[in-house]
Amino acid sequence: MWFGDPSRIDTSLDSRAVTFENPTGARGAGGSAHGGRKGAPSRTVEAGETVVLCDLEGPGTIRHMWITVPPARPEVMRALSLAVYYDGRPEPSVHVPLLDFFALPLGRTAPYASALSSAQEGRGFNAYFPMPFRERARIEITNGSTMPRSLYFQVDYTLQPSIPDDAGYLHVSFRRENPTAMRRDFVIADGFDGPGRFLGCAVGIRCIDGGLWYGEGEVKVFRDGDTDLPTICGTGLEDYVGSAWGMGPHHAPYAGVPLDIRPGDANPFAIPDFVSFYRWHVPDPIIFTDTLRVTIQQIGFAMFLEGQEAGQDAYLATNPPAGAGLTEHPRPGIAGAGIFERVDDYCAAAFVYCSRPQAVPTLDVAAATADISRRDYERADPFEAFFDA
Repeated sequence: MWFGDPSRIDTSLDSRAVTFENPTGARGAGGSAHGGRKGAPSRTVEAGETVVLCDLEGPGTIRHMWITVPPARPEVMRALSLAVYYDGRPEPSVHVPLLDFFALPLGRTAPYASALSSAQEGRGFNAYFPMPFRERARIEITNGSTMPRSLYFQVDYTLQPSIPDDAGYLHVSFRRENPTAMRRDFVIADGFDGPGRFLGCAVGIRCIDGGLWYGEGEVKVFRDGDTDLPTICGTGLEDYVGSAWGMGPHHAPYAGVPLDIRPGDANPFAIPDFVSFYRWHVPDPIIFTDTLRVTIQQIGFAMFLEGQEAGQDAYLATNPPAGAGLTEHPRPGIAGAGIFERVDDYCAAAFVYCSRPQAVPTLDVAAATADISRRDYERADPFEAFFDA
C-alpha cells in the first residue's frame, strides 16, 4: 500500500523533525529556544532572501511537510518559491511556487483535503508525498516578493539503513504559458528521464477566451516512444478530474478543484476567471521506462441562440472548430453549438518520481506572478489586514 501498514512497528526507522528551533533535526534537541517555552517557532524572510529549512544527511525519507505564511495578495503569495536539492547536486529537482507545491496555483488559497496534500482552513499547507533521499536532501524557500514574510514550518522525516532500489526521488517542475498558442497543447510534464512514475499534477487556468466552457480538452500521456499518438488519452478536462458535465469546486482523495473564482452573482454555467485542479495517480499508476510527456488541449464549448448569428460568426473567425465543430440549429432556439479551439493562460506543477535525481526548469518568478492580481469582487482573507498593519 502507498502509505504502508500503520500497525507495523519498524524500529529501523529513526523518526526526526526539523523546525527553526531544531534546524538539524538532532535527537533530543527540539524546542531548545527560551528554555523550551516556544521561543523560536518562526522567522521573518526578508524580500529577496533565501532560507534553508533543512539540510539532511541520509539515507532517509521526508514523510510530511507543514508550512504556513501570513495571507497576502496573490502576487505576493506566489512569489514565495520552494526548491529541493538531492544528494549534493547543484541544480534543484523541485523548483516551484510554494503554494503550487501544495496544489494551490494562482497565488490563492482555499480549504481542501486530498490523499497527498491539504490546505487546512486554507492556511495550513501540508504535503504527504514521500521524498526518499540516499545521501542528502536540502530544502530552501526564497521570498521573491517585495515584502518581508513570516514563515513557520515543520519537516517530519525518518532516517533508515538504506533506501530500496526501486524508490524514486520526487521531482516537481513548473510551467506556464500565458497565453497558450492556438491548436498547440499545453505541456504539463516533459523532459524527465526514466525509469519513473508520473504521480500527478496541479494545474491552474486563467480563462481569457470566450465561449461557455473551457474544459473539452483531453489530457494525453505520451510514454516510452509514443510520438503522434499517446498511450493514455482522456475524454475531457473535468473527466480527468473525475467529475462530469462541467466542473465546480470540490475535493476528493485523488482529484479535486480547490479554486473556482468568479463573481458571486455570476451564472453558474459561466466560465470562471480562475480555476485549478489536482489529480494524483496513486491507485492508477503511470509508469515510464524511458520518457514521459503529459499534455492538455485547450478546447472549449460554445453555443449561440437564434439572433446571435453575428456573434457566432465573430467567434468562429477567431476560434477554429475542434472535433466535429459547429452544429447548426441542433434544437429549436439555438443557432449553433459545438467545440472549438481556445487560447487561455495555463500553469502546471508536475509531480514525477525518477530513479535518479535530475534538474527541473528554473522557476521564473516574474512569469509566475504576472496577471494574477485579485479581482475587485474577491474578498481578502480577514487576517491579511492584521498582518499588513
